[in-house]
Amino acid sequence: MNDTRPIGIFDSGVGGLTVVKSLLEQLPGENFIYFGDTAHLPYGNKSQAELFQYAQDIVEFLLQQDVKAIVVACGTHSSITLPDIEKNCPVPIMGVVKAGAVSAVKATRNGKIGIIATQASVNNGSYRKHIVSLGDYQVFASACPRFVPLVEAGIFSGAELETAVKEYISPLLEQGIDTLVLGCTHYPFLADAIASFTGAEVTLVDPAVGTIQELAAILNQNNIKNLAAQGYGRFYVSGNDQSFFQAGSLLLNNMIQQVEKICFD
Repeated sequence: MNDTRPIGIFDSGVGGLTVVKSLLEQLPGENFIYFGDTAHLPYGNKSQAELFQYAQDIVEFLLQQDVKAIVVACGTHSSITLPDIEKNCPVPIMGVVKAGAVSAVKATRNGKIGIIATQASVNNGSYRKHIVSLGDYQVFASACPRFVPLVEAGIFSGAELETAVKEYISPLLEQGIDTLVLGCTHYPFLADAIASFTGAEVTLVDPAVGTIQELAAILNQNNIKNLAAQGYGRFYVSGNDQSFFQAGSLLLNNMIQQVEKICFD
C-alpha cells in the first residue's frame, strides 16, 4: 500500500527541524507537516499543566490534517507529556527520548553518559530512566537554559555561546563522560561549538537519527509507507515566523518557502 498521508512533527520552535533533516535523509519520499510552537518557547521553564495544554492543542491540529503518524520532536514533550498523550492517540506516536537513550548506550565505551537538556527534562529524569533500564550505566545531567534562546536567535557561534557551553558541560566532563546526548532537539544546531569544547574523545549523540530509524520501522510494521521518490513539507508556527524561517532555511538548505501562522483559541 502507498500511503501518501503526511507525518506530523512538532517542537517548541526550530529544534525539531533537526528531526526533519533526518527524515529527509532517511525517508525522502514521506510527506510531513511541521509545527513549531514559537508562541510558547522556551519550554524548559513551563509548568506541566501548560505543557499538557500545548501538546493537546498541537496533536489535535495535526490529527485534523489527517496525519498517519506523529513524531514528538521535542525532548521536553517526549519526557513529560508523551506517556499520557500516546494512550489516546489514534495514530502511531513516538518521541526522541527512547531513541536517544538506545543510541547513547551503543556509543559509550566507559559507561559514563552525559545528558544536556532543558530544565524540565532534567527534572523529569526521563533520559536517565531509559538509559539505566538498559544496563549498568552512570548518567550525569545538566540543564542548559540559555541554549534554546540562542538557537532561536540564530546564534550558533561566538563568545556568548562559548561561555554557556563551558558552564553547562564542564561539570559533565569532570565526571569522565565519554558520550553526550543532545537531549533537546535544538542542541544539534550547536554541535560544532559543543564538539570543539568536549574534544574528539566524547561522542555526541543526536537522538534525531535513531528517532527516524524507529519511525521507519513503525511505518513498515503498519504498512503505511509512502513510496514516492520525493515528499513535500508544510510548515506552521504559533508565534514568530521570521526567526523560524531564517534558522530553518539555514538547516534545511532553503527548503522552507512558506511558514503559516496558526493560533489556537
